[in-house]
Amino acid sequence: MEGIIVPQTIKLEKEEANVGHFVIEPCYPGYGNTLGNALRRVMLSSLPGAAVSGVKIKGVSHEFSTLEHIKEDAVEIILNLKKVRFNMHSEEPVKLKLVSKGKKEIKAGDFEKISEVEVVNKDQLIATAVHKDTDFDMEVVIEKGRGYVSVEQKENNNLEIGMILIDSIFSPITNVSYEVENMRVGQRTDYDRLRIIVETDGTITPKEVLSESSRILADHFSFITGAKEAKKEEEELEVEQVEEEEEDEVMGKLVQELNLSTRTANALDKAKIRKVGDLVQRSE
Repeated sequence: MEGIIVPQTIKLEKEEANVGHFVIEPCYPGYGNTLGNALRRVMLSSLPGAAVSGVKIKGVSHEFSTLEHIKEDAVEIILNLKKVRFNMHSEEPVKLKLVSKGKKEIKAGDFEKISEVEVVNKDQLIATAVHKDTDFDMEVVIEKGRGYVSVEQKENNNLEIGMILIDSIFSPITNVSYEVENMRVGQRTDYDRLRIIVETDGTITPKEVLSESSRILADHFSFITGAKEAKKEEEELEVEQVEEEEEDEVMGKLVQELNLSTRTANALDKAKIRKVGDLVQRSE
């Protein structure tokens, strides 16, 4: 019977900015969609990233506030903050300040520079100061996570006064798409060629995305395989234990319980053989 052929080649067909075009081939008929869908779901949901999780703006008490000399209201500023992407070198949440004075466009590049966090898209607009007397003072909390985390999912027991929690988009993937086309392998023309296009936010390369996503899937399948083997070993161990218990039960049985002839029983008694185990040891 013909075995299931696994892909033999994977190549980066094209790379431009933060976009990578990959080709994986040949895939067994039907496996193009199987692999493509699994990889896409993992890429979008499971890769770690960093994002703003909370913001504190001087003069703002809630997210529907307006600011003096600022074109945008608090809601618009929060929406802009969600678009700022960070490279984070700390496992713990980090606070980052942005102070701006005067009339200008306030951008992500205006955040203070610290070793734990690096702003990737420095040109991202945060707010627009429309007056020379503008005094904009903001502090954000940045943390690592996966996927999308809403405000409702966050703990706010020890929330700092004035801090507004916001929905966080941690995923470093901005888009993933794939398509499957037929290809020839030997005499068959129904094998799959899988094309995957990965677009990131610049904090991770498309190559790293494909590699990490594949590793996550492989770890899960490896666990399932290992769990089956562990269960088999456990069942074999249980059988061995039962056999040992049955053997111990037989060895401990008294000779007088074996319905032997009187002559044989007397001979064994004279030889001080009281149990089956004693008889086995003598035989050995």
